[in-house]
Amino acid sequence: MARRSTKTPPPDDSYEERILDIDVVDEMQGSFLEYAYSVIYSRALPDARDGLKPVHRRIVYQMNEMGLRPDRGYVKCARVVGEVMGKLHPHGDASIYDALVRMAQPFSMRVPLVDGHGNFGSLGNDDPPAAMRYTECRMAEATSLMTESIEEDTVDFGPNYDGQEQEPVALPAAFPNLLVNGASGIAVGMATNMPPHNLREVIAAARHLIRYPNADLDALMKHVPGPDLPTGGRIVGLSGIRDAYASGRGTFKIRATVEIDTVTARRKGLVVTELPFAVGPEKVISKIKDLVGAKKIQGIADVKDLTDREHGLRLVIEIKNGFVPEAVLEQLYKLTAMEESFGINNVALVDGQPLTLGLKELLEVYLDHRFDVVRRRSEFRRGHRGRRPQARG
Repeated sequence: MARRSTKTPPPDDSYEERILDIDVVDEMQGSFLEYAYSVIYSRALPDARDGLKPVHRRIVYQMNEMGLRPDRGYVKCARVVGEVMGKLHPHGDASIYDALVRMAQPFSMRVPLVDGHGNFGSLGNDDPPAAMRYTECRMAEATSLMTESIEEDTVDFGPNYDGQEQEPVALPAAFPNLLVNGASGIAVGMATNMPPHNLREVIAAARHLIRYPNADLDALMKHVPGPDLPTGGRIVGLSGIRDAYASGRGTFKIRATVEIDTVTARRKGLVVTELPFAVGPEKVISKIKDLVGAKKIQGIADVKDLTDREHGLRLVIEIKNGFVPEAVLEQLYKLTAMEESFGINNVALVDGQPLTLGLKELLEVYLDHRFDVVRRRSEFRRGHRGRRPQARG
């Protein structure tokens, strides 16, 4: 029977030990700056040109490469996530699928970029999305506009994480996606939080700025008076919005849309049809029940969630006889998420640098990008004698 040798192998004379004296403060500063720049540039902040973070851009680009156009059938989300992770995105599948899910949610995006089939979650994440092996997806109509003419040398490409593939540094973006869909992200030492806007209004402002490059903020706000949130709600006050459009930072309040109506034969009630952005009905109901149980609010007999696909959001709050519905409503605005504040912080990447931009600056960066895309497309078509390349897939 063979026995294992217990002798220590002789030292390798060819190995020369080298010890470097490094100041720990300098090392920490350098490493932290590299990490911070990586998070800012490669993960957390959107590009001001196409309004996408790297993970969203890679999903859209890979779906275009796979030929998942709106007129074709759905495919499993797991297949898209696998392609993106294997070819372009050096992170886990969970982060990719989370980004894909959000792009398919009409209550998160003003103009969804993914056409989803299956359970993609609910408002406020009360009902989480199904696993990627169950859901299916394809490109939405708007996504075709984001990638339009990408094969005509309209944008620059760079190597992926291992240098085996090429990916666009920005998409052609035929509509101002950053303003239309907004963005949110937390980087190191900075964050972005941009609300969605109405597509027609943003396009009208962009056209006005093309015609009148020296237009001031008041002229642009005639076209874009404020955000247009996908979940509705009423914006209270415009001063914070003007501050945000002027300097890139501001705060405004959103209130739920409520009607006072007769909900039973003998009682009046509050009928909630719209909630503030990213607030789900379960959160509101739970808070109201807690307040009633703690006796911090009086006059509420019952709360019912009558939301369905046909009528949309509908919360019915029954008011006890003898109580004034308007007074109860003011208490609900004060004590629950039926009134929320939205802090605008328009931080986006411009030429690789994070900048805080006002409304005019955001439009100018986008328009400069589109002018460059159209110029490069025209030069490409001229060089190819008008022959447009066939679409992949």
